[in-house]
Amino acid sequence: MWWTRLKALIVKELLAVLSDPKGRTVLIVPPILQLLVFSYAATLEVTNVDVLVLNRDNGHWSQDLIEGIDGSPTFRSIRFTDSQQEVRLAIDTQQVIAAIEIGPTFSRDIEAGRPAEVQVILDGRRSNASQIVSGYLGRIVGALAAETPAGKRVASGAVTVVARNWFNPNLTYQWFMVPNLVASIALLIGLIVTALSIARERELGTFDQLMVSPLRTHEILIGKLIPPIMIGLFHISIYILAAVFIFGVPLRGSLLLLYGSAVFYLASVVGLGLFISALSMTQQQAILGAFLFMVPAMLLSGFATPIENMPSWLQPITYVNPLRYFLVIVKGVFLKDIPAVEVARQTIPLFLIAIVTLSAASWLFRRRLE
Repeated sequence: MWWTRLKALIVKELLAVLSDPKGRTVLIVPPILQLLVFSYAATLEVTNVDVLVLNRDNGHWSQDLIEGIDGSPTFRSIRFTDSQQEVRLAIDTQQVIAAIEIGPTFSRDIEAGRPAEVQVILDGRRSNASQIVSGYLGRIVGALAAETPAGKRVASGAVTVVARNWFNPNLTYQWFMVPNLVASIALLIGLIVTALSIARERELGTFDQLMVSPLRTHEILIGKLIPPIMIGLFHISIYILAAVFIFGVPLRGSLLLLYGSAVFYLASVVGLGLFISALSMTQQQAILGAFLFMVPAMLLSGFATPIENMPSWLQPITYVNPLRYFLVIVKGVFLKDIPAVEVARQTIPLFLIAIVTLSAASWLFRRRLE
């Protein structure tokens, strides 16, 4: 019976992965450590900032500005200097990311109701961090301006704007990062486990035996597909538990929708892995092929930078990246409780990617039989 043959192949694939104690350790321990480490280390937040202040004003308004910077949790230390040459040196040698120069008439200009200017010098080599630090300093200066006599007169008749951050009211970075890692580490595990599958059979000399066995091509394909999906679902379950109970990320959506879409996501990843494995003659080639796909997939998924910010000619390439779609699903289910229609809209491309990659892998299998 076809089911007996398929069951035997699935058990064989699971034993090949799980029977080796070192293999079990590599499969379980590193992904969990990656989740724990990356959740704190992989952050786009800018903290522990060192700044240099050149204060040429002796008034109390400049002191209030310095105290505002010193009281911000973003800034780790404030150094003072009397020399513009030292400002240049500190920026050139990356001792500080920002330097602030307060002019000699700063306090007098404020008291007289004239525009008072502050110069902020930023390290443009760290463009993203510099822009964020500039925003931090801009808010501190804006808060000081509101306390000046001129600022109070303007504010008395002004409209007050209160910002509200939906889905992440406290702007907790783990709420953004951990769901991303759930999808990304599942991609890593699913791709590596599957890419090594056929390459390992070739190195052991059992691939030809598999090809001449009573198993048909589609049965071999299904037998190679199901074990990595099972392993991937196990890892995703571990990550969901860690996200909720360790990092406190709210799970507002449906677990059923998340797991349903995860099956198609893992099927598309396994399809890519089988295609890479079918092209590879050795496990080393399979690992290199997997990383050749994985690095661009991470960069073109919207993990760190929005896809909309990428060049227009590059954005269509992201359509073939399964991580792009599952990131939307997993963050939406965790933080937004997205409806089933939106989950289905993101799952359909995953289904199409799985069909294309599995068909291509099946075609390569058939070529081996000719």
